[in-house]
Amino acid sequence: MPDWGTGETPVLLWRMNPLWSELAANAACSLDESQHAQLARYLDLLLEANQVMNLTRIEDRTQAEVLHVGDALTLLPFLPREAHKLVDVGSGGGVPGIPLAIARPDAQVLLAESTQKKAAFLKRCVETLNLANVQVSSERAEVIGQGPLRETFDIATARAVGAMNMLVEWCLPLVRKGGKLLAMKGAKIAEELPAARRAINLLGGAQPVVHPITLPGTENHVIVEIPKIGRTNPKYPRSPSQAKKPL
Repeated sequence: MPDWGTGETPVLLWRMNPLWSELAANAACSLDESQHAQLARYLDLLLEANQVMNLTRIEDRTQAEVLHVGDALTLLPFLPREAHKLVDVGSGGGVPGIPLAIARPDAQVLLAESTQKKAAFLKRCVETLNLANVQVSSERAEVIGQGPLRETFDIATARAVGAMNMLVEWCLPLVRKGGKLLAMKGAKIAEELPAARRAINLLGGAQPVVHPITLPGTENHVIVEIPKIGRTNPKYPRSPSQAKKPL
């Protein structure tokens, strides 16, 4: 088992990744050397842990720099300029939540991951990287959405979690009125959005906006932005067993 807490894995501390800097600049942000080092160290932790648990299909370091960290940073232009609260639903190995928390240390980030082993990995990452602005929850999104954190987040993010007609029920109840869901999607979104329109309306969402994203080595990459314009009916989200069935 990799020892995540030793800090002994070599990191190219002085190597500034130009893609990461460019993606941050697109959002009028800048990443300093320490942030580049944290992002690199995060990838070390992710790829090490992936040797003993299923966190990612991407095992090549160069690809991971683009398809994990780079992919996460494409969300930066859609985040509020001011400090905000963000929940990453079904965070898995920590994308996009951890890279966003590093790039935006003014954001308070909750990584929601109900698989216990993955949640434990995320907690190790938070400790090792000294991310004071990040917390981890091992509760299901449906449980969080009926608890004290209901409708308290400015932003909900999700990547590779589920089809839109189910994803909106997991995410929109967490978002306050005036906030938004940012779902990272691919080519199937053309099929998924029509099937999700009823659920979006029921849960207080507005008309989705699909933003095509250009990232090296990817095709049909989009960010689906769904503004939250109304409060969510208290009966949503349904229980985990019910929420597996589309609204």
